[in-house]
Amino acid sequence: MRRKELDYILSTMLDSNNDVSDLNLTVEKPLQVETSGQLVSVKIDPNIEKLTPFQSEMMALNLVNGSRRLTEDLLRTGSCDCSHSVPGKARFRVNIFSQRGNYSIVLRKLNTKIPTLADLRMPAIFQQVAKEKTGLILVTGATGSGKSTTLAGLLNEINESKSIHIITLEDPVEFVHQQKKATFNQREMGTDFDSFASGLRAALRQAPKVILVGEMRDRETVEIGLSAAETGHLVVSTLHTIDAGQTINRILGMFENEEQEQIRLRLSDTLRWIVSQRLAPKVGGGRQALLEIMGSNLRTRDSIVMGESEGKSFYEIIEASYTFGWRTFDQACLEAYDNGQITEEMALLYCTKKGPVTRGIDNIKKGRGEETTNVQNLILKREEAKREVAVPAVLKLK
Repeated sequence: MRRKELDYILSTMLDSNNDVSDLNLTVEKPLQVETSGQLVSVKIDPNIEKLTPFQSEMMALNLVNGSRRLTEDLLRTGSCDCSHSVPGKARFRVNIFSQRGNYSIVLRKLNTKIPTLADLRMPAIFQQVAKEKTGLILVTGATGSGKSTTLAGLLNEINESKSIHIITLEDPVEFVHQQKKATFNQREMGTDFDSFASGLRAALRQAPKVILVGEMRDRETVEIGLSAAETGHLVVSTLHTIDAGQTINRILGMFENEEQEQIRLRLSDTLRWIVSQRLAPKVGGGRQALLEIMGSNLRTRDSIVMGESEGKSFYEIIEASYTFGWRTFDQACLEAYDNGQITEEMALLYCTKKGPVTRGIDNIKKGRGEETTNVQNLILKREEAKREVAVPAVLKLK
């Protein structure tokens, strides 16, 4: 298979549906694209009913493009990450991995247009997030939850408002930022540096004000990131965690027990914001970003140092700070449901605690004058039953 044939296949897959986010190439399955969170088969001329092992291997070799490093990663670890561009069409973040002796490929479509916070319809609190000068900002969520897009919007806001030096360490480079007010240097792992820890260590000598780390993957990266945040840099990164509480626990879990007290103190001083994301199917098609947002105040710092306790959990602290722009996933779900962006079913599926969300949905329905139950025609029947006093057998004998 030649490069032009691969680009033709990828272009056809992209054009097959609206809102395509991923291309999936798996042996014994047809060509598939993910649109609005669902995998859909794609027909191509000549048609590929089921992808063969030979076809998937040829595609993988074309994407690796003779790179010795990528080939070694694929053979040694069973997977490799790279990027690929279809000229005039799109750029992709690519993961090639081995499964049952065959190669599978997932290509994530990267947007060429840098989104603004207004485009993403982010809450007003994000303007405050973009004004931070030092510390640590974490954007968390599962793979495909939109973390990179949110970070791109955040960096774009900084790019348009501050004349500073920004260094990004990415795997691979996803959004290519224009040189506006800020000066951008975007480095790609494998090409410009060999690991996030070494790239971050080198960045400290490159006089940046903002450092984007693609992912906090290990203890060394977290430790250097904390040091950078403590020395006057703004460090922005991602973690694969589902909420603020799990994010704190994941970071602490990277260190030994005897080190955790010191790490808690350092984290409480440097952490500025944790933004966790989930993408829910939107009414009318597409997906709606649901955000949990936690900032830094006396209560959060105390809970990081001392640990969560009754009345001092991160959930309760965020919930109590809703008026300041913070929000839990439950509050985000109720807000999206009230605005008609997601259905009741999706609100209950993507929330954290179903009880409060169910009550919140009922209150919204009452405010709209809608029924809160499907049960109808209930009739209350009152029957006065005569109470029989049971007389003990011993008394009856007497």
